[in-house]
Amino acid sequence: MRQVEASFLQRHPILKDVIGVIIFIICVVLGTIFINTFIFRSYNVVGPSMEPTLYTSDRLIVSRLPVTWSQIQNKDYIPERGQIIVFKNPRYNVGTGDEYIVKRVIAFPGERVTIEDGRIVVYNGEHPGGFHPDDDNNGEPGVYTSGESDLVVPDGELFVAGDHREGTYSYDSRNGNQGLGTIPFYDVIGPVKMRIFPLQNIRFF
Repeated sequence: MRQVEASFLQRHPILKDVIGVIIFIICVVLGTIFINTFIFRSYNVVGPSMEPTLYTSDRLIVSRLPVTWSQIQNKDYIPERGQIIVFKNPRYNVGTGDEYIVKRVIAFPGERVTIEDGRIVVYNGEHPGGFHPDDDNNGEPGVYTSGESDLVVPDGELFVAGDHREGTYSYDSRNGNQGLGTIPFYDVIGPVKMRIFPLQNIRFF
């Protein structure tokens, strides 16, 4: 009767288990990278700049799918006016400031943005007399807007603002070079789709 020799891994079951664990960890890491790159990411809100819509410690789900689809089509992803987005801070330096920021989309390339009587006004071809972009956000943020702005949004960029616009609570596209400035399309991570924490305040956007 012919004798079958046990394989190396059969003779070393502990090593087999270790290799199995390593393969599992690699699959988890690759899966996480894939999800974060192409499907969704999760962020915590820090600071009062988006109050009363979002508060510190709110946990958000940001969709990467529309960005991924635009990249597949070799196009820039352009969010909708009024959407809340997360983007990479174009002025971020390691150790200073926040690398990722959450704000609301106010205006697009070629549009003029001013602040008049405590409200943001946007001028474009469809509204040469100007309009208030917040009027289409179901009453959000519905607060006084302080600061200064009279600029035309450059090509390939967005004008964004926080929902807490009194004083210096929100670091955004207002106040020219002293503020955040306008945001390049390529820095947009994606639109906020859901607040998953705190549980009693779960909400879709």
